[in-house]
Amino acid sequence: MEFLLNKVFAGQPKTVGDKDAASLMDREWTSAIFKEPVEGSIWVGKTGLAGDGVFDTEHHGGPEKAVFAYASEHYVDWQKELDNSQIGPGAMGENFLMENAREDLISIGDTFQIGEAVVQVYQPRQPCWKPARRFKIKTLALLIQNTGRTGWYFRVLKEGLVEVGQGFTLIERPYPQWTIQKCNEIIHARKPNFEEMAELARCELLAPGLRTTLGERIKKREIPDITKRVYGPNE
Repeated sequence: MEFLLNKVFAGQPKTVGDKDAASLMDREWTSAIFKEPVEGSIWVGKTGLAGDGVFDTEHHGGPEKAVFAYASEHYVDWQKELDNSQIGPGAMGENFLMENAREDLISIGDTFQIGEAVVQVYQPRQPCWKPARRFKIKTLALLIQNTGRTGWYFRVLKEGLVEVGQGFTLIERPYPQWTIQKCNEIIHARKPNFEEMAELARCELLAPGLRTTLGERIKKREIPDITKRVYGPNE
């Protein structure tokens, strides 16, 4: 099965909402989640796509999260389950909308040629509160996490131009056992298996930042409080 680049999205941070709104979900906020489809070819650089911006630089962007990819098939499920036709391509703030790709088919370290660029799967996305604010669904980040429809980040090994309709040619798959689905199960387990977590943390092609996070979690032997990440200022 060939993975295809269905759509490409890029955009700059935008401020929306009303700072004096009574409802927290209607309050003013700023994010780069609002992206627009890109026509023609676009440059994929070491830290992201040309014309694509990041607002929260602590948690987004940079070489460890250069390109956010999401499976096009997931939007059929979201629209059906949430009865919301607005949750369509681009809704999650992705850069690459990939066809035929799912979290159980993509593994850490998978290296692909796409157009002139070479990209490598580096880590799963850990959803935050912003998709929830965008669609006024308070539990959306938690739903993304619990369903495993998180998407994943690529780092860029070789910069170059890409465009919609191109296929992803698999160059290397060094860790087929570490699918994004498996990573999500380990990272978000309510009763964590610290032995498995330690094995994942030793994966050399997992993003260093996430390896450090897992190492700290193993050392403390505790489950992190996800409230701030999944609900944030929505609660």
